[in-house]
Amino acid sequence: MIDFDRYTPLLQDGGRILLLVVDGLGGYPEADRGSELEDAHTPNLDALAARGITGLTEPAGPGITVGSGPGHLALFGYDPWRYDLGRGVLAAVGTGFPLQPGDVAARGNLAFLNDDSLVSDRRAGRISDDRAAPLTERVQQRLDADPPVAGVEVFLRHVSEHRVLLVLRGEGLDARLADMDPQDTGLAPLQARPLGSADARTASVVDAVDAAVRAALAEESDEASPDVALFRGFDGLREMPDFGERTGLRAAAIASYPMYRGVAQLVGMEVLHGPDGPPSSMADQIALARAARDTHDFLFVHYKYADAAGHDGNREAKVEALERLDVDLPALLEAADADVVVVSGDHASPAAVSGHSWHPVPTLLAGGSAGVDDVTTFGERACAGGLLGLRPTEHLLPLALGAAGRLAKYGA
Repeated sequence: MIDFDRYTPLLQDGGRILLLVVDGLGGYPEADRGSELEDAHTPNLDALAARGITGLTEPAGPGITVGSGPGHLALFGYDPWRYDLGRGVLAAVGTGFPLQPGDVAARGNLAFLNDDSLVSDRRAGRISDDRAAPLTERVQQRLDADPPVAGVEVFLRHVSEHRVLLVLRGEGLDARLADMDPQDTGLAPLQARPLGSADARTASVVDAVDAAVRAALAEESDEASPDVALFRGFDGLREMPDFGERTGLRAAAIASYPMYRGVAQLVGMEVLHGPDGPPSSMADQIALARAARDTHDFLFVHYKYADAAGHDGNREAKVEALERLDVDLPALLEAADADVVVVSGDHASPAAVSGHSWHPVPTLLAGGSAGVDDVTTFGERACAGGLLGLRPTEHLLPLALGAAGRLAKYGA
């Protein structure tokens, strides 16, 4: 665990840092082929690896599969075991929902059920924003007209595509609830269940809300409409140590998806938007990076598409997503004009497992006083031989601070 209280007296001015997070970057080689990253044509990532040092990182320890929340917190230098945040809170903050102390928030997936009431598609065919947003509004109207639980306000908001946000507001609610999403097809949605010593009342409230949401969705005339919202990541609002105070950095976040804007905002980063709102493409992100380089000395840029393809089990799409990023990389590096560049991922998302996995994540650190190693390609097996070695993800930020000259000498 990194104790940033030890770093605070050493902080000093130094170079600018770019952290490029390729969501779901990692995978694993197989007997007859490489990982998606190894098989992708990525000359620009390879060149960046060749002028820096490389390694493999583990967000929460050997063998542990993490969600995106703890994976990003580790990249920001936070112990993911100590500061884990549920997806509900991250989605709420990322979408600008006015979450209050005592609220219970959860992320939900609109999903299809088969005739046996088992999950047949956890993402409702990746329903479009144009369909999902008005659908969510209609469900909210039905919940308002017929509240499922007396004394509890229910807020259902569209986040992006199949993703929705659920917030419950009322006296005595307890956010310590297990996920209701079975995380796979062919299984039944789970009932709400209290964790540890949590009061069972909140679980019964969530079950009533779940039933009401299903009933509201059933009123839709479109046969292709979702059947259920699978809720997970229950949590409540809490305060986090400020990133800027811990690091001395003026940090900005550039992310298309609300959840990643949420985790950045919760740790005190400024979340950047363009004139039309959050960035919707890498071109938008590059423009924001260029505009921010004179006002911020730390840029967090998030790239989602490799992870989405991994979740879909689509190996070819993940390879293509990595190759598209590689094409855009020179423009991003020019726009950010950073002295030190870190490229890593929050977790692995191999297409072979159609989701997150425990596998270590390829990582590179280039610029400043980082130095170079013998690695000339960016991939799992190549990075395994790099000077960074195999290390906890939360070590990356202090290493970047050191490479950027932002840590003074300790001791005489």
